[in-house]
Amino acid sequence: MSTVIPTEGRRDGPRRVTFVTNPGDCNLRCVFCRDHSPLAQRPPAPPARMPWELLSAVLDERRGSPLAEVIPSTRGEPLLYPHLDRLADRCAEQGLSLNVTTNGTFPVRGPAGWGERLYPVASDIKISWLGATAATAEALMPGLSFERALEDVRTFVAGRNAYRARTGRGCRVSFQVTAVEPNVSELPGIVELAASLGVDRVKVNHLQVHFESQRQLSLLRDPAAVGRWNEAVRAARDVAARTAGAPPLLQNFAELAPDPEAAPPAPGPCPFLGREAWVLWDGRFAPCFAPGAADGRLGRFGTVQERTLGEIWASPEYRRLVDRQTDHPTCRACRLRRPGGA
Repeated sequence: MSTVIPTEGRRDGPRRVTFVTNPGDCNLRCVFCRDHSPLAQRPPAPPARMPWELLSAVLDERRGSPLAEVIPSTRGEPLLYPHLDRLADRCAEQGLSLNVTTNGTFPVRGPAGWGERLYPVASDIKISWLGATAATAEALMPGLSFERALEDVRTFVAGRNAYRARTGRGCRVSFQVTAVEPNVSELPGIVELAASLGVDRVKVNHLQVHFESQRQLSLLRDPAAVGRWNEAVRAARDVAARTAGAPPLLQNFAELAPDPEAAPPAPGPCPFLGREAWVLWDGRFAPCFAPGAADGRLGRFGTVQERTLGEIWASPEYRRLVDRQTDHPTCRACRLRRPGGA
């Protein structure tokens, strides 16, 4: 069985590239993290930082391609990447947008300093947000001060609004939520908090289980957990519907079939394959960010030092994965696919 992939950008490459710039750099130890979680029962991964020369070479090779947006890291804290200023300058030079996911501590420069640097070039600033109360947020993000994070979001959003008033443009500010057992009951409160702070969007993802001790947190582990998720989804939608003015956009707030072991619907199009690319800190190409993709479970495609990103994108092995994705067992089981093409 084959999946029809949009022809736009197919020959020339991805519209968006995630560079996993510094997965070892973080000032928090979030429980859902692959590298830093205290549940991992092993020391945090040592710092791993993408050389600027590698990142720069890929951007040079992508000039004139459909590339429109760049994401630095999604593991670790990208605001700690020592070459982020250079990346922001390069994006401005090449007419690219910068899409940043931060843990909300705004290290080194604070929210005002980072806002001044990022507002002109950013498309979206996603702030990891795991609770509506200090107790929950601080337990899930060890090292976080919830009250300080609230003030920093207020400062960042106010700065964005002022920049937008001056220039007519300004990045979207989002909460990025990993839904887990300890915070599922607070999802409606997170939506309400986002609305009160002027946050534009709340995007929620289910936990990617990286090791067995995290499985107890997953809301996909049994029918009772799925039921709590579905109840929270309905309540969060109700909060958004009752919000005065423009409510935050809710993304991925979708109810699930009651039995997580039941046969899933036929998988629809993948939102990533044939559209986006990931380059790991050491230059390895990954077709998506699903667990195991970086470790070769979907195939091994080489590095951008061996072949250009465009050559990897056009390679027979990558095209085969894109065209036959619905036959791949890892892809068929992926929760990120859109069932029935929805």
